[in-house]
Amino acid sequence: MGNARQLVERLLATVLKEGASDLHITAGRHPTIRVDGTLIPLLNEEILTADTARDFLLFLLTPEQQERFLRGKEIDFSYNFQDRARLRVNLFHQRGFVGGALRLIPAKVLGLGELNLPPVLETFANRQQGFFLVVGPTGHGKSTTLASMVDHINRTRSDHIITIEDPIEYLFASDRSIIDQREVGIDTADFPTALRSLFREDVDVAMVGEMRDPETVATAVTAAETGHLILSTLHTNDAAQTIDRIIDIFPPGQQNQIRLQLASSLIGIMSQRLIPRVSGGLIPAVEVMIANAAVRNLIRENKVHELDLVIETSSGEGMLSLNRSLVDLVRKGEITFENASLYSQNPGEFQSLMK
Repeated sequence: MGNARQLVERLLATVLKEGASDLHITAGRHPTIRVDGTLIPLLNEEILTADTARDFLLFLLTPEQQERFLRGKEIDFSYNFQDRARLRVNLFHQRGFVGGALRLIPAKVLGLGELNLPPVLETFANRQQGFFLVVGPTGHGKSTTLASMVDHINRTRSDHIITIEDPIEYLFASDRSIIDQREVGIDTADFPTALRSLFREDVDVAMVGEMRDPETVATAVTAAETGHLILSTLHTNDAAQTIDRIIDIFPPGQQNQIRLQLASSLIGIMSQRLIPRVSGGLIPAVEVMIANAAVRNLIRENKVHELDLVIETSSGEGMLSLNRSLVDLVRKGEITFENASLYSQNPGEFQSLMK
């Protein structure tokens, strides 16, 4: 394992030096990093053999994790690299070989302003109760946004905050608030069990890593209705799709009930995309939906397809469509017109707004 240790230390040092967000380990390829959204093979490193890739990845695991991985064929966990960085790691099997994707978790939780996120997020973070979701594709900063909101609450309110994650990503130090972090599989059996427990733990705010199943969603919505602020994520593209996805998780006989609960408990949804910045790095483009009376009525009446129009016509209340966000970033010179068009879900409308 000596060679594996040296390779781990060398490659993770490269990730930090190059400002990479991810490292991919795959047999038959050079180790590959992702910088500003682009995959870059490390050509100065040898092509990984099946044995080298396996040794590298198994080195990251504890004996108990190795047993779980070899039995279940995949595993998610976090890895602390020399107290210099934390990584979220997913190991898997492909064509009989072991592969892995390692995502860097920045050591410092940045403020909402530092992340170039809209000020309205502070308003959501300041709420005493309700259900708030950050949505978007994988790898577009949802966990970072939630961490920033939790950090804002931690610094400005005297609350009891619980995070339920798989695995724990950002590490928080309690400030004005008390923060307890629970990892699924280590500190709790699963998301629903941990969520049900918060009713007995005098919790004010809960950050749930992801809405994965009907039981998690139902418990989260109930918690939001009964005086808790619940923050979570979902892999959806926009607000309308998010509401449809949540309702569709449930069998037909339960959909009307969850629709009514969602209409009363939801406070907002933000969708985000990280787009290459002209000056280097990435910058978020966002859609913001605030659950006002019109939004609640549309959810209740199952007219979710009309939400886009409400978002587009409610900028005075702080709502923002993705296309308006893209237009603003192009006009400020932050992103190129071409990249904005690629990330727009309605490029025709985006181009007309640019005229």
